[in-house]
Formats: sequence, structure tokens, C-alpha cells
Amino acid sequence: MGELFIGIWKVWQWLMSHLIFINLILSIIIVFFQRRDPKAVWTWLLALYFIPVFGFLFYLLFCQDINKSKMFRIKEVEDKLRISARGQENFLRGHNIDEMDTLGKDYKELVFYNLDTSGAVLTVNNEIEIFTDGMAKFEDLRNSLRQAKKFIHIQYYIIKKDEVFLSMVPILKDKARQGVEVRILCDGMGGRFVPKALWKELEEAGIFVGIFFPPILGRLNLRVNYRNHRKIVVIDNQTGYVGGFNIGKEYIGKDKKFGYWRDTHLKIRGGAVISLQIRFALDWNYAVKENLFLHAEYFDDNGEMENIGPILSGEKRPLGIQIITSGPDVTYKQIRNNYLELFHKARKHIYIQTPYFIPDDAVLSALQIAARSGVDVRLMIPCMPDHPFVYWATYSYTGDLLEAGARCYQYENGFLHAKGVMADSCVCCYGTANMDIRSFELNFEVNAIIYDEETTKQLEEIFLNDLKYCHEITLEEYNNRNIFIRVKEQGSRLLSPLL
Repeated sequence: MGELFIGIWKVWQWLMSHLIFINLILSIIIVFFQRRDPKAVWTWLLALYFIPVFGFLFYLLFCQDINKSKMFRIKEVEDKLRISARGQENFLRGHNIDEMDTLGKDYKELVFYNLDTSGAVLTVNNEIEIFTDGMAKFEDLRNSLRQAKKFIHIQYYIIKKDEVFLSMVPILKDKARQGVEVRILCDGMGGRFVPKALWKELEEAGIFVGIFFPPILGRLNLRVNYRNHRKIVVIDNQTGYVGGFNIGKEYIGKDKKFGYWRDTHLKIRGGAVISLQIRFALDWNYAVKENLFLHAEYFDDNGEMENIGPILSGEKRPLGIQIITSGPDVTYKQIRNNYLELFHKARKHIYIQTPYFIPDDAVLSALQIAARSGVDVRLMIPCMPDHPFVYWATYSYTGDLLEAGARCYQYENGFLHAKGVMADSCVCCYGTANMDIRSFELNFEVNAIIYDEETTKQLEEIFLNDLKYCHEITLEEYNNRNIFIRVKEQGSRLLSPLL
């Protein structure tokens, strides 16, 4: 033990004696070798010089962009997959889709943008069911799992060993015994409290388990950034789930700290399920090194993704969906850019629900311009923090919206975790991405952008109903907050570029 302390002391002495040189090297890397917002650059430089040693440790923990290009090189090649995207784009450009009541001419450019930049195929033969309650969502999910015939693919950011996951385990084991292929992909940070013995038990039952960026020191994961925040379930290419619920008892309202958990999750049937399947396969391939694209049966959709023309001309009401994703491995901030387009196009109202509101300058400016232009901009955030630093930064940014004429609300019937945008009762975007810089740039996220008036109106009605459980933050109330709240806000806001 004495030798250990001696070793630590020698490391400390070495750091202190070389601190100026280390800070100089890191400063050069931050300024010249990384694409970062200027505010983030200055924040890191200040941290390095005014918080010696600890600033260096924070940099190692939170700012690991040095190896990002190498880390995602293989994954970026895989993400170039473009199933049907070019053919569909040619079809849409060659036909008049301005009269489609599910798209409209105002959003045609957004469809093309998603096709061009990420190969996000538009599917219109979809059905959607919306869940806002965890008990109902997981009951429906268990029923869908019981009906699986071919395969089950499950991906969640957080999985905990409690009653929610344990209620699914017997179903999954039973399906594996029946010959159904079951795969579970969990983030290394979000799944750190699942004991290895349980993963081993599942593997022995014939279930395939993958960990995205697993921890290297037991439960300690030094890679804080680049977390896989996606929540996807695909069953037999027939049914898909995407949204905000993770797997844990707090998501069914059984955590005393949070109380009722208000979230939004989508159950999708139709062509968009294949897009979710592709996203799962890309993440699984990277984490497990098993190329699912070698097996065509995982992507068999009977041509539904390509046959968009007959559906548009048929009697069935088309429900348009594009599955869009973002992460540190791609060039474009796809989800954030879709939000921006919705904000710029809105003429009547914009409704936003998010547990974290830490926008970049472009998003904040777009919302301020919309509000000052007479658009009814409404933001709903939680009334309680699950991460105090993020909560106070969120509260600070609400002030910028209030000053522009937007209306901001705190949800008080438990914890609000829903993540979505609704614009003009025409188009909505819901999924896993928060309205914050981490979701825009550092986490792997997935959203469904839905070109459908009926679905959008349904989600807007849910939003307006939630207002009954909200406290509206007025500009007068915000300006009269005490000095301690102001200090917490500004400190959290100052540190937010460190993301």
C-alpha cells in the first residue's frame, strides 16, 4: 500500500512539474486540431489555466475528440449505406408531391435534405400508436415480444436489473428456446448496473448481448462522451418502438425521487420499421463486429420502402415518416438541422417538450426570431432536476425565450422526459434527442420526423393537456429570481460549452 501512495505522489509531482507544457500541448490541440464552437474553445482554455490539474483531468474525461476520427472510421463507412434513397429521391423529384396532404410543399425540401445527407428513406405506409405512460408502454412491448416469430432486436441506453427488465427476461428466454433470434444492445454507461452474471445468464439461454463502448474498469466508464442514447426495438420487421423510455422502474413511476414519469414513445408499424432495423444493425455491427447486413432476411420488407408511388395514389391515408439519426460519427447534425427547418417554416405555433434545454446559438436564434415574428412558441421543461447542472443551465436559457415573447412551462406532475417538437399541426419530430448540445453533437440519437397532420394534432393535444399540470414561468417571475438561483444558472450556463 505504501508503494502505491509513493507511486501516486510521483505521478502528482511529474504532473505539477510539467503542467505548463501539458497545458500548452492541450491548448494547441483544442485551438488548431478540433472543430469546436469558439465558446467551447475559450471555456476549455480557461479551465486548463485557472483550474490546474483538475482542468486537465476534466479534459481527459469529457473532451476525447483526439481519437474520434479513428474511433468511428469503420462505422462512418457503414453509415454510407443508402437503401433506396437515390431511387426514391428521383421518383419524388419527378412527380408532383405538393398536393400530398401528409407533406405539403413547405416540407418537400426537408424530405430531400434528409434523403440527400443521410439516406433517410421516406415511408408513407405507416401506422403509429403513442404512449405517454410507462406502464402502458411496457405492457404493450411485452405483448409484442410474445408474438415474435423470427427475431427480436432490443437497444436501450439504460437497462437496469429491476422489475421492468426482469419481467421481460422470461419472455426473451422463452422466445430464444422457440428459435427466435434475440439480440440486446445496451450502452456501456447506461447498463453499468446490470451484473455480468445476468448478461451471462442471458447468453447461456441463447440470447446475443452487445455492449456499446463498455467500461474498462468495472462499473467505472471513463468515456463520458459518445454515449449511445438510442432506444429502439424491432420485432420481425413488423413492429418498431422508438422514444424516450429506458428500461428501469423509474420509467413506470416507481422511483420516489421522481414520482410519475411523463415520457413519449412511438410504436410504429409499416415501412419505417426497416429504417429502425437498419439503425440497430449499424450500431450492433460496430459494437459486436457481427455484420447483420450479410443476412438479407433481417431487412426483408416486401418492397414497401421502394413502392411509394402506389401508396400515394391509393385510398389509404399515407402517413409519412423518415427515421433520422445523429451522432459524433457523422458530418451533419441531422436532428438539430431538422429542428431548425421546422422552426424556420413555422407560421402559427411551435410546441417543444424536452427535459434539457441547452441550445446552440442557431437553435436559440431560430426560436427567438420565430417568437418575435408572432409565432406561438411554447417550451415545456421539468420542474425538478435529474442532473442539477443541466437543470440550471436549462432554466437560464428559458429566460432568453421569455424575453423574445415565448411562453415557458414547468411540468409539475412528476418528471417530464418527453423529447419532441410539433409545428403548425402539420409535422412533428419525436424520439431520443434532447434539445441540447450533447444530443446534437456528442450522443448517438434517433428520431422519427412525421409528416402527418393527424399524428401531429394528437401529440399537440397531449401537449396542451399537459399544461394543466404545469406552472407557467412569467418574465416577471424570471427577472425576480434570487441571487443564489442566478449564480447557479450562470455557472451552469458557463460550463455548458464543456459538453
